[in-house]
Amino acid sequence: MLRISLRDGEALVVNGAMLRAKGRTELVIENKVALLRGREIMAPEEATTTARRLYYATMMAYLGDEPEAHKNQVIDELTLLIPAMASDEGRAACVRFARQVAEGSYYRGLTTCRTLIEFEDATTAPANEAA
Repeated sequence: MLRISLRDGEALVVNGAMLRAKGRTELVIENKVALLRGREIMAPEEATTTARRLYYATMMAYLGDEPEAHKNQVIDELTLLIPAMASDEGRAACVRFARQVAEGSYYRGLTTCRTLIEFEDATTAPANEAA
């Protein structure tokens, strides 16, 4: 059992369906579902970097009826991201992400992918500051 509290207007995706709280709402989830809270949802236009495209493809695999349909994009983005990781920690997170997704643990993969976005941002930040 999972208990979720939503603020007024907060979004929640459950098995691909977008829900929005009207007023303060508390939900109890009693079976296994694919869900993401508003702050975990990425719009397609936000997928502007390799790590963000990886997150978006993984999110679609997690929420969609056919995760295999997004498998190639996940693999392609991860293949581009691994060499771009400047640190051993970043490359280790890529390996952890790949293992999680291979095991079908897409939600855990999304959590790891948020870490990959942070590594990617840290890597590109010095270049952006120099420009």
